[in-house]
Amino acid sequence: MNSYKHIALLLLLLIPSVCQSGNILVLPAEGSHWINMEILLKALHSRGHNITVVRSSNSWYIKENSSYSTITVPVERSFYQNFITKVIFDLIQFERGALPLTSFLQASVGLLTTFIEIHRAVGEFVSALLEDAELMRTLKESRFDLVLTDPDWGHGIIVAKYLNLPLVYNVRWLISEEAHFAIAPSPLSYVPLTGSVSTDEMTFSQRVKNMILYFIIRIHEFVVNKDTYQPLCDKYLGPNNDFDQVKTDADIWLMRTDFVFDYPRPTMPNVVYMGGFHCKSPEPLPEDLEEFVQSSGEQGVIVMSLGAFVHQLPDDLANEIAAALAKVPQKVIWAYKGKRPASLGNNTLMVDWMPQKDLLGHPKIKLFVAHGGTNGVQEAICYAVPVVGLPLFFDQHDNLLRLQSRGAAKVLNLVTVDKDDNFLKALQEVLNEPSYKMHMQRLSRLHNDQPMKPMDTAVFWIEFVMRHKGAAHLKTQSYKMSWYIYHSVDVVLFLTAVVLLMILTTVLFLKCLCKAVCRSKVKRD
Repeated sequence: MNSYKHIALLLLLLIPSVCQSGNILVLPAEGSHWINMEILLKALHSRGHNITVVRSSNSWYIKENSSYSTITVPVERSFYQNFITKVIFDLIQFERGALPLTSFLQASVGLLTTFIEIHRAVGEFVSALLEDAELMRTLKESRFDLVLTDPDWGHGIIVAKYLNLPLVYNVRWLISEEAHFAIAPSPLSYVPLTGSVSTDEMTFSQRVKNMILYFIIRIHEFVVNKDTYQPLCDKYLGPNNDFDQVKTDADIWLMRTDFVFDYPRPTMPNVVYMGGFHCKSPEPLPEDLEEFVQSSGEQGVIVMSLGAFVHQLPDDLANEIAAALAKVPQKVIWAYKGKRPASLGNNTLMVDWMPQKDLLGHPKIKLFVAHGGTNGVQEAICYAVPVVGLPLFFDQHDNLLRLQSRGAAKVLNLVTVDKDDNFLKALQEVLNEPSYKMHMQRLSRLHNDQPMKPMDTAVFWIEFVMRHKGAAHLKTQSYKMSWYIYHSVDVVLFLTAVVLLMILTTVLFLKCLCKAVCRSKVKRD
């Protein structure tokens, strides 16, 4: 009898968790953005939620997985991964002076054109999805609780609005701008834009540069939105839906940053910070890798990775880097798919892939040579590993500058990295100067001193939106306002007109009074 009671009690305990499980529709972006999203999806799956991922038939990264089910939408255009890799390689060559200006301009125009074409391909994906009547019937019958998307692409934004579902962002970039600029006040006097390579303490010339860059980004954002996404809104959502307003109408913005990494700035109630959410306790290394790490003795290990897009460097640059690494007493693990450099030292292990988080969390890791991607920078902070930065493109220089401004990194550039032993000197400086490790440990302590782990915070707010069918009470009215109303231009013009009218009325009154006084005086005379 007691056993039956125990079984009944167990069932009662299990029933609430089953009832609270949600049904989540996910429209992710590709590349490293998907790596972030997949980590979040696995956490949601472990909580009992049902995950459905919508992907294109030519997806780069998104594969079948037991943590989620997939819906594949047939599309014709690819996302030009190989072409982007080539353009980035050309940009590296130009920055080092190996390509003429005309080649650089061709590469830059090619990168911009490719960026626009990627969004057009995303637009074609949206059309293919929404015009598939059978698929849309299935999605509607599935009764999803919310849409989770990365708004670096605009497809999830439109689909969520079309299905009339609550919307949660896993976000740092919104189309072509840092997401804060779309939702929160962002004074350009102390909020540097990505690409400005400035801190929050800007000189006058840096503030001028910041302002110019802001207008360039706004123009670019306008072109992409109006060329690609507004026609989709007009076609599928109706003509009264402006994409600029639709994209800022998300219930919760899960921001992949925090104010240990980023500079303090204004924010909004529905912005939730989860910087470093992908970091977790390191797992044991593969046996061969652990053996290599342990063989380093007291000197420890340097980890080097330049990210997923940079498969290779120019041969001469790779040789210079390898030669510098060969001169340090530490062992080196270098993730690199290019041609093996002739100067590669016996202390260097070159691999196609490595478990980066697990390595950075290993006690023998002394230094991280990184390109400055957000994931790697956050991992360096989590595990308190100082950095030598080799930024290549996009936001990487700005990310590394945040660490350097806090004394936790040394940043080089491609023009000087292979000159006068600059790379070797930077390695030796960060390895031998205790302040770098000390400052990074301070950042790590600040990051880890939180009431909840970033992943738990992210999952809580996703479940919050499911429980309450949205989070409208946290959304400001600003996203519904025209720019001139948001900045009170109409009010300023009205008050200016009132003041001018009062001044004009006063002047006319005084003028008339003077004339009356003068006429009266003439009559008396």
